[in-house]
Amino acid sequence: MLACSTAGRAQRITTDKSAFAMTTAVIYIDPAEAELVKTAATLLQRDIEQVTGRKLPIVATVDQFHKNVIAVGTIQQSAFLKQLVSGRKINLKAIEGQWEASLIQTISNPAKGITNALVVAGSDRRGAAYGVFELSRQFGVSPWYWWADVPVEKRNEIYIRSGVTVTDAPKVKYRGIFINDEAPALSSWSREKFGGFNHKFYEKVFELILRLKGNYIWPAMWGNAFYADDSLNIKAADAYGIVIGTSHHEPLMRAHDEWRRAGGGPWNYETNPEKLRQFWRDGMKRASNEKIVSIGMRGDGDAPMSRETATALLERIVADQRGIISEVTGKPAAETPQLWALYKEVQDYYDKGMRVPDDVTLLLCDDNWGNLRKLPRPGEKPRKGGYGIYYHFDYVGGPRNYKWLNTNPLPRIWEQMNLAYQHNVKDIWIVNVGDIKPMEFPISFFLDFAWNPEKIDADDLTRYSEQWAAAQFGQQYAADIATMLARYAKYNARRKPELLDANTYPGLEEWKTVVTEWNMLLEKAEAINKALPTHYKDAYFQLVLHPVKACANLNEMYYYVALNKNAYAHKWQEANAYADRVKALYKNDSLITQQYHQLNNGKWNHLMSQTHIGYTYWQQPERQKMPAVSYLPADSAVAKKEGVFQAVRRAKIPAGLTGNRFYQDEKRGVSIEADHYTKAINANGISWKILPDHGRTGSAITVFPVTAGEQTPGENAPRLQYDVYTYSEGAFSIYAYFSPTLNFPGSENGLQYAISVDDERPQLISLNKEDKTSDRGIWNKWAAENIIIKFSKHTITSPGKHTVKFWLVNPGVVLQKLVLDFGGLEPTYLGPSETLEN
Repeated sequence: MLACSTAGRAQRITTDKSAFAMTTAVIYIDPAEAELVKTAATLLQRDIEQVTGRKLPIVATVDQFHKNVIAVGTIQQSAFLKQLVSGRKINLKAIEGQWEASLIQTISNPAKGITNALVVAGSDRRGAAYGVFELSRQFGVSPWYWWADVPVEKRNEIYIRSGVTVTDAPKVKYRGIFINDEAPALSSWSREKFGGFNHKFYEKVFELILRLKGNYIWPAMWGNAFYADDSLNIKAADAYGIVIGTSHHEPLMRAHDEWRRAGGGPWNYETNPEKLRQFWRDGMKRASNEKIVSIGMRGDGDAPMSRETATALLERIVADQRGIISEVTGKPAAETPQLWALYKEVQDYYDKGMRVPDDVTLLLCDDNWGNLRKLPRPGEKPRKGGYGIYYHFDYVGGPRNYKWLNTNPLPRIWEQMNLAYQHNVKDIWIVNVGDIKPMEFPISFFLDFAWNPEKIDADDLTRYSEQWAAAQFGQQYAADIATMLARYAKYNARRKPELLDANTYPGLEEWKTVVTEWNMLLEKAEAINKALPTHYKDAYFQLVLHPVKACANLNEMYYYVALNKNAYAHKWQEANAYADRVKALYKNDSLITQQYHQLNNGKWNHLMSQTHIGYTYWQQPERQKMPAVSYLPADSAVAKKEGVFQAVRRAKIPAGLTGNRFYQDEKRGVSIEADHYTKAINANGISWKILPDHGRTGSAITVFPVTAGEQTPGENAPRLQYDVYTYSEGAFSIYAYFSPTLNFPGSENGLQYAISVDDERPQLISLNKEDKTSDRGIWNKWAAENIIIKFSKHTITSPGKHTVKFWLVNPGVVLQKLVLDFGGLEPTYLGPSETLEN
């Protein structure tokens, strides 16, 4: 049996030689089928050839000369499928009328002269294609076979298990990616390999999206224009059945750069409406393909419109745009899929009362850093056009660009997108993926999760990661590779690489701990690299070893900058060796990049050319610049004196107790990882659930259902209890560390929680009401540090045992850590290490 890359996927591949043998078959496609179905059949032919070395014929008729047939088609167009249905050989009612549904089934003696048929039926053209690519995945062709050089395992035959019918269909209607922020890496690469963002480039992208069971794209738009740059782009989109959109600030299928090229004058609807309307009208006329039309308007170049812009003007713009849509299509505007993106300040217009027609999908957005800004309220009247989410794995903007490597752990993606799904956001999921590479792993997850969020729970993420690793590298090292994929994303998410500097971690001991973690991860990655068969190594370098190696090197470089700074301040002779080490690590960064660019005879040249060292503000530097270091003259250096060990006081916990107990430490206070509660009290149909590996240091905890109503703390309300033992008494503070969830309900007080110690009255605290715009102020700190830390003041009258109680008020709050500070707490970035007595 082959591993598959999505949790819960039914298996059809077997080693039973009496089953359906694919290489003995022909591939049948009805000539009337859509171009996509024919494209999928050709790719299936190629996939089978990659695995077995045998190229199957593709035929347009089925007759007695074909013993075994692989029939790929749609209910509407395939004459053979219609024949099977009328002869009661197959029942397709399970997928009839469904969106993008597929059915895979083997049939014995389906028609005269045919011994066996493997039927891949689609409710529509994409449904048929998804059935084909599901088979390809299961017999060992990774969606990333071209985009990450994942090798295809060879075998003499592919056997399909008999008697199993698999039906599948997506839960989210439109599932896609946005190629964005594509300079300098992807743009330079695409020019070198394809001549630009033309149909040859997009054919590779569209095939990838289909294989990942996506159906939607916002094309590259930094100085690029999908429809204008290559007239064959639209034909490629149709051949691959990909729905084309434009980004949130590009109305009516026009790339923003086209306005610059046209010299249309001010991007201002009050002063230049006629030219804008004609510009949009021409865009709609040209876009004859399947599409989702963005409506609305932002300022020039993705800037906000002026503060003076009235809601009434925006409503007039939308009305005029819908008039153009209706005029060009000859149909009511409601019959053309449209979206209105509530991006940045546009959400404010919505919150202040601006509305669009009910058939328009409201595309809700994150804060560009993976934290959702707004969701429909439970019980809110459904919209005909429904809701979507625009999410980010990459961003250009404050507090700093992050474009270089993957910094998106699956547990946080899962938690936020599950929140969206449970709030009935099911019409569009699109994610900004930057240059596509190196976001392969989170892209796979995002689109797999969008296909069926009900099949992947928080507890399934480790299994998902292992199955994904097995699909790329085989089973032997899958568990270890999955751990590395999770760890490097987790470590990177603590603070984006572009935000790192010598001052990130306030203490050298914390810096040392972080660098040790990275170097241990690198040691493991290199050991597996040595053990892997040669044909896996290019893919392994791209997907695993390069990001671990590059980020371990980067963190170590900044650590040695901090060591140099400290040694120079003390005039220690080690300062110069530390400075030399910084220089060596800075040089090594470029050598690691060069190694990537030389893979597979330079196939991926330029793709790691994104600058990531030398930032001075939010925008990327033109060139990298080594951090400053200082050298001591030899005659002024002194020998370093080792510190004197001092015993650290800690509270005693009585022997013989069971369960988690926490002690006070002189330098760490009482430090608690949230999932290590002593007791969890569930009530009112609400349950606490651990989110494994979620957060900066360990796992996190939250409640389900995420749509539960507000709770009043006290008595038997849902809460977590932590038993702590102190040697101190009197006043102290509790610092609570949370995932940076935003005020997505839009309530006056934001999301709230309550906290108390022993029998004191719970203190009600808002997690996030200070943030109103999610692009300035305190939000900058939350986003950059990937944490919200709140504090409360308490008093105990005696040392010994006490119970900290964390009370649920609003669901959606994700707790990572609690720290009790009695004074003397050493400053840290990640919080003190845990003071748990097992």
